[in-house]
Amino acid sequence: MQINFPQCMTWLLQHEGGFSNHPEDPGGATMLGVTRATYEDYKGRAVTTDELKALTQEDVEPIYRTRYWDACQADSLPSGVDWMAFDWAVNSGPKRASQALQRAVGSRADGIVGPKTLDAVAKSTNDLETIDKIHAQRESFYRSLSTFDVFGRGWLRRNDETMEQASNLAHR
Repeated sequence: MQINFPQCMTWLLQHEGGFSNHPEDPGGATMLGVTRATYEDYKGRAVTTDELKALTQEDVEPIYRTRYWDACQADSLPSGVDWMAFDWAVNSGPKRASQALQRAVGSRADGIVGPKTLDAVAKSTNDLETIDKIHAQRESFYRSLSTFDVFGRGWLRRNDETMEQASNLAHR
C-alpha cells in the first residue's frame, strides 16, 4: 500500500477550487472545499467570511488528513481505492464514502472502516473493480439529490475524473 496523500491533496484542491458561496449549495460558504461549519468545528469557534477566504493549502491539509483521509483509513487502502474513498469523503462525508467502499468489497456497510473492512479490502482481488463499484455508487447517489439539476454535471465530471486518476494510481 502506498501513501498517496500528497498527490490526492493536489487533485482534491483542483476539484474544490477557491472560495464559493452558491445560494443553492447546502454546504454554504466554502474555501478550498472546507465549509464554514467544518472550519468552525475545527477551530472551536465562529469564523468570519474573511477568515474563511484567507485559508491556504497549509491550513486545510490537517483538516483533510484527520477528518477525511484518516476517517476512511486511506493509508491502509490500495492505491487508487484510497483516492476514490477520500475524494467522496470530502464531497459527501466520510460515512457515505466508507459505506460505498464497504459495499464494493462485500463488507457490512456501517460507515466505519475498521479491521473487518480492511480485511475485506485485502481479500478483494481487483482494485479496478472496487474503484468502478465506488464510482457507480457515487453517480447513483448524485443523481438522487434534489440539487442534481444545478450541480450534477460538475459532480459527474468530478466523479469520472476521480475514477480515471484512481485507475491510474491502481496501475502503478
